[in-house]
Amino acid sequence: MQAPVQIFQKSCYGLSELEGNSIDCMLTDPPYGISFQNHYWDKDLPDKAIWTDSLRVLKPGAFAAVFSSVRLMHRLMVDLEDSGFLIKDVLFWAFLNGMPKSREVALDIDKELGVESEVIGHYKYVQGYKKGGADQYYAADKKVKRKPASELGKKYAGAGLGIKPSYEPIILIQKPIDKGLSVAQSMIQYGVGALNLEQTRLPYEEGEGKVGHNPHPAGRVMANMIRVAPHHDGYDKYFLIPKVRQHAEAFNDHPTKKPVELMQQLVKLLSWERQTILDPFMGSGSTGLACSALGRLFVGYEKEPHYFQIAQKRLGVLED
Repeated sequence: MQAPVQIFQKSCYGLSELEGNSIDCMLTDPPYGISFQNHYWDKDLPDKAIWTDSLRVLKPGAFAAVFSSVRLMHRLMVDLEDSGFLIKDVLFWAFLNGMPKSREVALDIDKELGVESEVIGHYKYVQGYKKGGADQYYAADKKVKRKPASELGKKYAGAGLGIKPSYEPIILIQKPIDKGLSVAQSMIQYGVGALNLEQTRLPYEEGEGKVGHNPHPAGRVMANMIRVAPHHDGYDKYFLIPKVRQHAEAFNDHPTKKPVELMQQLVKLLSWERQTILDPFMGSGSTGLACSALGRLFVGYEKEPHYFQIAQKRLGVLED
């Protein structure tokens, strides 16, 4: 009998420990290729060999959800499709506490014109980073808060290069069903081939009237916009899940950890109890925590020793 949690401290490429057609679904947050916080492991998208490997070990008809970035989602989707997966949808994880990724163009104009921008204070907090993060990511002069002093700089005060992000895309893919099989036949043979919509329904609030042409007593079908805080628009209902703040767990300093609540919603969508979920880019183990809470089996890979130890601790594999 397979252990509830199997994790490997090694590269996921090859997935040599796993047999073909043995995994029920995949949920993973791979490198985005955007050099997030200048981490070396995020310099490039994963080699698409991992998606070929994943296709091999997934059962025919199995679904998978792969996190990505807005800028390079299209590249990753091509890699997934070239590897044999079907692109089914793009889910959007919505949050309100994203960090703006821009710069004050007016200050660059001052510099170009040889005008000294006016110092008006110092930045004391960098949203989303751990304490002292500003020292790591900004040169000393960048921590000084300034405003433009040149006339042209004042004209363009507040101009930037990007708006504040409030979502991340999650690519929903599927391994093709065996040729000649219907969805029902695939479900009978492999136990996969459909999404578990029943477990992911969004319940009605107390006193709320049923909506839609054929309302379900358990609530609305999950939408491809994922939230947790209720959002009322008269018909649809979404959920909003904020990003994880630094030091939510004192020992977990992974810079891109995902909320366990978000991973639970996705695990419920992709699988049924006692099925096996694969995460080739496990990081600090949030997918595994979601699986444990929901009665799923988990297989994870993480090659970085530090993050692997964090995952061991979170999953109860390593003592304090």
